[in-house]
Amino acid sequence: MTVPIITIDGPSGAGKGTAARLIALELGFHLLDSGAIYRILGLAATDAQIELDDVDSLVSLSNSLDLSFPYDAEGTEIVLNGAAVGDQLRTQAVADAASQVAVHPPVRDALMGLQRRQARDPGLVGDGRDLGTIVFPDANLKIFLDASVEVRAERRYLELIQSGQTVERSAILRDLEIRDVRDRTRKVAPLVPANDAYVIDSSDKTAAQVLADVRDLCRAKGLA
Repeated sequence: MTVPIITIDGPSGAGKGTAARLIALELGFHLLDSGAIYRILGLAATDAQIELDDVDSLVSLSNSLDLSFPYDAEGTEIVLNGAAVGDQLRTQAVADAASQVAVHPPVRDALMGLQRRQARDPGLVGDGRDLGTIVFPDANLKIFLDASVEVRAERRYLELIQSGQTVERSAILRDLEIRDVRDRTRKVAPLVPANDAYVIDSSDKTAAQVLADVRDLCRAKGLA
């Protein structure tokens, strides 16, 4: 593999997005937020008035998308065909469209190609759920960032409260537990560490401590 690739997989709330962005910033690598991929296609298909069961058109659209994830120390943007689309991806309509396009295996294959096209010089850091196992099985460094479901639920709760939403801790915990079981036991691309992944438990770590662990692994692999 000519382009250095680092994958950071793990469940929701483990901190993989922050870790990926900060190490990409240090290395000067491109960034991939694979969790947004299906929403991106759902949005693009809706804008292009493509039926969400028109597999051939969805595959063709996937192959034509120009996607990038510009970022800085504060956060990550999503740019589709030259326009920022971050806010649009958060609507329920786009979430529903994403779930509909995701059921088609040819579309999933096309979106895998879209993700792989993000790997370009000087390198790529991606966060997701199956990057190290499915999308980039030959990545130079694979990390699986985990945390207890209780800690992840508390992080999500505080994030939502700070954004002004009214939520219950118990509901968030229950939703994460259900999602964990579904993600870890599904037949297609289950949420599991790759055989050669380094597992980091972030339950008792700050973002800075997780970054230090990732940095050490990068240095050990000659990536930093």
